[in-house]
Amino acid sequence: MNILAIDTSGGTSTVAISSSGVILGEIVVACGKTHSQTLMPAITTLLETCGMDKGDLGLLACVTGPGSFTGLRIGAAVAKGLAFALGLKIVPVSALDALAYNAIQQNALTVPIMDARRNQVYAAIYNQNLEYIMPPVACEIGEVLAKLHASAVFLGDGVDVHKAAILHAGHAIAPPHLLLQRASATAMLAYRSQHKALNAEGFELMYIRQSQAEREKAQNA
Repeated sequence: MNILAIDTSGGTSTVAISSSGVILGEIVVACGKTHSQTLMPAITTLLETCGMDKGDLGLLACVTGPGSFTGLRIGAAVAKGLAFALGLKIVPVSALDALAYNAIQQNALTVPIMDARRNQVYAAIYNQNLEYIMPPVACEIGEVLAKLHASAVFLGDGVDVHKAAILHAGHAIAPPHLLLQRASATAMLAYRSQHKALNAEGFELMYIRQSQAEREKAQNA
């Protein structure tokens, strides 16, 4: 089965196609352009490069969050549009799970962190089997570091913001080619979780915390 995977949870826009658990192609764009500019052209180019058209797809995969509210909504809108048009289901994949899958370690914990602004990160801690030591939360980096009682490898766009604290605590940082979102990880996790596929109407984003607009609305209520 051919799976088209989409990850727009951060500044990186990335898509991948897998077939029966093998990655056929991947595009990663992190040049500062918006997801609305890059996502559909990337999908079109990737399909053409792999010698496919949309009708050859059997399943979709899309990250559910956490991450950029705008980015997640763009990715979800495209995935749902394709699902409706092609009669396909969507496998939901956690953005933090997909990040962790990039650099899962045999001798260390894996800690993806995404910049959540307001001096916070979206984070989770995983063991060698991609199981939660700490489930996804939005918190300060100090709270993440305090929960680590073994060596860990950090990755995600939050690393740039908190690199000094991570290194001071004696932890490692993933190499640049594994540091940010890769839709190939989303595709592989979706392949392992095909039984979780949902109709487009049932696919929902998981933000962890409210958007700025929602927080301001609540404060002014």
